[in-house]
Amino acid sequence: MGSLDLSGRVALVTGATSGIGAATAALMAERGAHVLVAGRDRSRGETVVAGIRGQGGKADFVAADLRTEQSVRQLAREAVGLGGGRVDILVNNAGVFPFGPTEQVSPNDVDTVYDLNVKAPFRLVAALAPAMAERGYGAVVNVSTMVAEYGVAGMALYGSSKAALNLLTKAWAAEFGPRGVRVNAVEPGPTRTEGTSGMGEDLDALAAQAPAGRPAAPQEIAEAIAYLASDAASFVHGAVLPVDGGRTAV
Repeated sequence: MGSLDLSGRVALVTGATSGIGAATAALMAERGAHVLVAGRDRSRGETVVAGIRGQGGKADFVAADLRTEQSVRQLAREAVGLGGGRVDILVNNAGVFPFGPTEQVSPNDVDTVYDLNVKAPFRLVAALAPAMAERGYGAVVNVSTMVAEYGVAGMALYGSSKAALNLLTKAWAAEFGPRGVRVNAVEPGPTRTEGTSGMGEDLDALAAQAPAGRPAAPQEIAEAIAYLASDAASFVHGAVLPVDGGRTAV
């Protein structure tokens, strides 16, 4: 049987300075991984790292601005350096989720959403997965969303970007899976994080539509991500796992 233990693994988690990313970083470190906490805000990143180290875990902060190809390549290089020459697990969690009517979306918003939600994961996989394949081992987990599965007014831009990520997950599973690299995704439902705090009652209203009837805690999403990254999921390739309280099941 595969194990949830991540001892000896180097895990790069993007968008790891808060919310789901921070919870994932903490859980993976708790399970033995050396976690590279990537994000734009150094002070928040160092706080996450300090919390992990305070619990006896191993973590380092790595600055990451994922909006350009050059910055993504730099992140990949620095992560490999901090990881002692390798990255075993990549969690593509960083992303943005502006909502609003299609006609009110600016061209800049379109570029920003696709740069962060689609191009950045694409570039990171291109930079890191080939070396995983050469070693014959690796795991990539992409963080998508339940609204990549069905249409929601005001979420066309965000939902479509994550629908692209879902297809990339399956294509990468076909491409890298034969060489030992498993690629999967999770689709969170409404989750109570710093990033969604501004949604107020709208978050609860969205969550109320699902069987669970409540928003998720970040740690609940992190558990699914850590599972897919571990040997416990050794026969799971190209899966897009809903972690949405049952919303897309009904």
